[in-house]
Amino acid sequence: MSNTQKVVVVTGASQGIGAEIVKSFRALGHRVVATSRSIKTSNDSNLVAVAGDIASRETAERVIATAIERFGRVDTLVNNAGIFIAKPFTQYTAEDYATATAVNLAGFYHVTQLAIAQMEKQGSGHVVTITTSLVDQANSNVPSVLASLTKGGLNAATKSLAIEYAKRGIRVNAVSPGIIKSPMHREETHTALGALHPIGHMGEMSDVANAVLFLDGAPFVTGEILHVDGGQSAGH
Repeated sequence: MSNTQKVVVVTGASQGIGAEIVKSFRALGHRVVATSRSIKTSNDSNLVAVAGDIASRETAERVIATAIERFGRVDTLVNNAGIFIAKPFTQYTAEDYATATAVNLAGFYHVTQLAIAQMEKQGSGHVVTITTSLVDQANSNVPSVLASLTKGGLNAATKSLAIEYAKRGIRVNAVSPGIIKSPMHREETHTALGALHPIGHMGEMSDVANAVLFLDGAPFVTGEILHVDGGQSAGH
């Protein structure tokens, strides 16, 4: 076993960006605990799947316990699980609000708290959270107050945790994507969605995964919100 082989927990890992992040860490030889509601078991002994709702404390406990039982530690947590509901503000329902806050906030809170507690014991660790550039640059074409309410909170929490744990060997960062080519966007929408970015096209899932890998390998970077958004956060 390599001394540089990390143990990485990835939430929302069954498809899309989460699955790409899992693939990228495994390609580097790191061991991964992947979780989502619909995650399938893996034949890879260095990739463990834990099915469950990440908004549940019980799921978060199983995920972190599995990482410790199977691999002995937690080096990196990638909070990728999230839900995006685009609607005019007055059309959001109580169910929309409950779902967005459960997945985006509780889904961050429980597993991050448990992961950081383990990282404190180790004296090292890294948390990366996937947010959205709409927090910084609202767009009337994409009304999404619930995303800004929840993901904006995660950006703020990223900076707060980075400062709180800076002297304990734990780094905390975020990746803030624009619109990414993933299963959530139908192919016929790609041209229109790409035009929302100054660079003129949508991002690839690998762009987000590469940003996560960069932050994970950058020991002097903490409290950073890294925009991977084709220039959206810079202006229009």
